[in-house]
Amino acid sequence: MTRPLHKRLLRWLDSSVATEGSPDAAVNRIDWLRALPFFALHLACFAVIWVGWSWFAVLFALAIYGLRMFAITAFYHRYFSHKAFRTSRPLQFIFALAGSTAVQRGPLWWASQHRHHHVNSDRHEDAHSPVQHGFIWSHLGWFLSDAHFSTRTERVKELAEFPELRFLDRFDVVVPALFALAIFGLGEWLALAAPGLETNGWQLLVWGFAISTVLLYHATFSVNSLAHAWGSRRYETRDHSRNNLLIALLTLGEGWHNNHHHYPGSAHQGFYWWEIDITWYGLKLLAACGLIWDLKTVPASVRESRRRHVKEMP
Repeated sequence: MTRPLHKRLLRWLDSSVATEGSPDAAVNRIDWLRALPFFALHLACFAVIWVGWSWFAVLFALAIYGLRMFAITAFYHRYFSHKAFRTSRPLQFIFALAGSTAVQRGPLWWASQHRHHHVNSDRHEDAHSPVQHGFIWSHLGWFLSDAHFSTRTERVKELAEFPELRFLDRFDVVVPALFALAIFGLGEWLALAAPGLETNGWQLLVWGFAISTVLLYHATFSVNSLAHAWGSRRYETRDHSRNNLLIALLTLGEGWHNNHHHYPGSAHQGFYWWEIDITWYGLKLLAACGLIWDLKTVPASVRESRRRHVKEMP
């Protein structure tokens, strides 16, 4: 029997509402009701027709994109998923909070799904393999399905010990909602305090939240989809991961995906000086400030192993 409507709606607010008992819980089928906010956010981008633009709004959107992308790549990915460095509990929470503003679910869900991906990369069990399930499913279908709604807690037991992370994971809509309200409030205040910026609450909300978030979505999703189909392969990994400069630029370094699958534990995914990895530069800055430590890098012997016989160009 299908889960009652009120329980399906409740999952928008509380992700702990169980998926057991749903006929979709074990199959790759999109929960269209739960997906409505995701598609509504895309439609909200068209509101730019009415709110217009200003240089401040555009630059604000780019800045917010960069900060949230760094929170995803540096902390959701390299820290929570791969333990590529260490930090304090307060900073761990601050960046978990920042990552939550990207509207990509909570840190435990994100890390657990990503660890599952690495264990099963490009095999049938890999939720977002374009090789196994096609481009559209790997890009966005998988996380809209009941089959992949729940956090794989068994894969993140050490992270689940922190109640603050469990809260962010369970009520993963709270931070994005408050973030959107804060952006709207900032825009309304600037309309009064700095009219020369030519912005307001609605304009800043559309650019700084809707457009910025949608761009963030598809840049991040491209690592799951395009980076397993488009690019070069330096290493003989057991999957189809590829290195792609364009994706690396859009995701602050995550496009060196074949490198990453060769040695996932490295905080530096651009293994050579010419491979631009902005996340790594940011991590080095945080380390210089004493905020993080024990940054892991790829050993030289590992970096030179399992190479394919293809000439690499800077």
